Amino acid sequence: MPIKNGDFVLLNYTLKVKESGDIVDTTLESVAKEKGIHHEHGEGAEPHRYEPLFLVVGEGWVPKGLDEGLIGLDSGQSSTIEVPPDKGYGPRDASKVRLVPLRRFRSEGITPVPGTQVNLDGKVGQVRTVGAGRVQMDYNHPLAGRTLVYDVSIQTSLQNSEDKIRSIIHKRLPVIDQTKFSLQMRTNELTVEVPEEAFFLEDLQLAKKAMSTDIEKFFPELSKICFLETFKKPAEAKTETNVPETTEKNKA
Repeated sequence: MPIKNGDFVLLNYTLKVKESGDIVDTTLESVAKEKGIHHEHGEGAEPHRYEPLFLVVGEGWVPKGLDEGLIGLDSGQSSTIEVPPDKGYGPRDASKVRLVPLRRFRSEGITPVPGTQVNLDGKVGQVRTVGAGRVQMDYNHPLAGRTLVYDVSIQTSLQNSEDKIRSIIHKRLPVIDQTKFSLQMRTNELTVEVPEEAFFLEDLQLAKKAMSTDIEKFFPELSKICFLETFKKPAEAKTETNVPETTEKNKA
């Protein structure tokens, strides 16, 4: 069945810049290694995950041109989608290239190196040049002004509600294997049992809030979403305390 807006899709892709032919991103580890862009780590100390990308078509989770190019493709189909700048990361904006005093970097303990990404004053930009006392920073997206070429392969279009919810969970909490979450669905209620290894993750509460927001949006028939965390006493493994966390949608 052809892909349409609102479909839950898993896809692999390799992204290159048309103007230079450079491959800048891929979901395939073999391609990343072959092209010399392999990364061992993602954000922080977490490993970089080479796996199919999950998205809901039409939700704007990827550049507009890629979203539009997926419509009409079938599961298992491969295609090449060309995305112009106005449907990608926009045109380059000269006003976003600025000179910043070198002392600002030193005061933050940062050594600016041309070509690197730097977070300064809450804004992420690329260091272009380092001169005598001044640093040229580019706050445009690295792919702004570029025509993007995606070689995509649709792995599957998810149809089962449980598979969709598990994909939402994995999107918001990728460090934990999604199969370790136990799901119980009733007519208008969902209970998600959180595995013990996730209890003390720094961003767990934010992740649960994002999960519930996504699930409520795509499953409007659910009026209640519960997150269940079961703590076991070390010396009495059979004694359990269930602490549910519930979010309820407001009813008109």
